[in-house]
Amino acid sequence: MAGTEMLKLPEVLTEIGMSRAAFYRMRARGQAPRLVKLPNSHLRVRRTDLDNWLSNLDSPTY
Repeated sequence: MAGTEMLKLPEVLTEIGMSRAAFYRMRARGQAPRLVKLPNSHLRVRRTDLDNWLSNLDSPTY
C-alpha cells in the first residue's frame, strides 16, 4: 500500500475532536477506526480507514 497516508494518533484525535481516553473506550467497544501498529510500536491510522469510519457515522436522526 505504497502512498497511503498514515496519521499519527494525536492527529486523528485532533481531527475528530476526541480525547485519547474516549478514543480508547470506543476502541475497546470495537467502534473506533482501525489502528495499525508499526514495527517500532507506534500507532497509526490509515487516512482511508478514518474517512470510511467518519462516513459510516453519518446516519439520519429522527
